[in-house]
Amino acid sequence: MQVVVITGVAQGMGRETAKLLAAEGYAVAGYDIDAEGIHSLQAELPGDHLLEVLDVTDLKGVLKFRDRVLKKFGQVDTVLSNVGIGFFGPFEEIDLTKAAKCLEINVIGTAAIFQAFIPHMRERRGGKLIAVSSLVGQIPFPFESIYTASKFAVEGLVHSMRLELEPFGIRMALIQPAQVSTSFAAKIHVLPPEGSPYRERVSRFINKDEEMIKTAPNPLQAARVIVDVVKNPQPKLDNQIDFKSKFFMGLNKVLPTKLRDIILLDTMDIK
Repeated sequence: MQVVVITGVAQGMGRETAKLLAAEGYAVAGYDIDAEGIHSLQAELPGDHLLEVLDVTDLKGVLKFRDRVLKKFGQVDTVLSNVGIGFFGPFEEIDLTKAAKCLEINVIGTAAIFQAFIPHMRERRGGKLIAVSSLVGQIPFPFESIYTASKFAVEGLVHSMRLELEPFGIRMALIQPAQVSTSFAAKIHVLPPEGSPYRERVSRFINKDEEMIKTAPNPLQAARVIVDVVKNPQPKLDNQIDFKSKFFMGLNKVLPTKLRDIILLDTMDIK
């Protein structure tokens, strides 16, 4: 039986991934700060699993969780870092204290769960570490500067770690959705106050983003892609969720910066 650790397991892609894996006989260990979501997921999953309420920024708590997982299951085959929060607003106007918290959760939260299980995987000379990134981990979006920075950091972390860990048989992979149809964006979309020089453009950006979310893949569709990566013994480093993600990632690699900017600003209606 293979064991998969999932952070951010109570909602969205993490929850759907856990359900798919459990249905195929995998053991799931995971945590989330959402106690209600954890308890309801426990009731849904068939089989023997380990789900806990835990804050990803509790670094000592992450290590204790690691110890409980290894004691219960004896091994871990894959770690999926699905932790993350959004952050939205014109950079000039954002609260940097709140921005620091976003970076701590998205970047250090990913680093903590990976670092916790690397010694075990290194000793076994095998395993997979998978991080949920985003389209904005390669294509920066306006009004999402801090979230973009966090995902650029996650991608840099994974690319660097890959070079360190491959000699020990540990594989790295990134999941890079453009959008997933959840309440994720709606929770962070807040207009700047009246009188802000950014208000009108931000309003158009929000309207366009929320329109696009209506046709985005749902969490189950995204989870199916993640499960395929989990099951692949030699996963690709970059894994997009849908055609839109693949298309824009492809354009980003071949088009000059000026043309990429024109396409992005036109797509988001903020020229």
